Amino acid sequence: MGLAKMWVEVVHVSASPRVYAVSVDKGTSVFDAIRLSAVLKECPGIDLHAQRVGVFGRLAALSDLVKAGDRIEIYEPLAFDPKDARRQRVRTARAQSTSRKCRGG
Repeated sequence: MGLAKMWVEVVHVSASPRVYAVSVDKGTSVFDAIRLSAVLKECPGIDLHAQRVGVFGRLAALSDLVKAGDRIEIYEPLAFDPKDARRQRVRTARAQSTSRKCRGG
């Protein structure tokens, strides 16, 4: 008796996201589903040991098992830290701002 097949999506989340529909066997890991899709061939810069992956926006381990209809996402590393960018904007705004307090009466 053959293993039950199910469909999952593998998405490379980047500037131009790519979606791959993959038919996998029950009991397939996130890593195996990614490997079975064409994403690693079309995007050779993907390093699964350095980049994070998730299922429907929640972080997942490469060893997690997929379920029918799962959307496996491969995330690109951030170009900058959002907290650092905000701190820099605040520093710049403070340096450029003039006091708006009323002086005198």
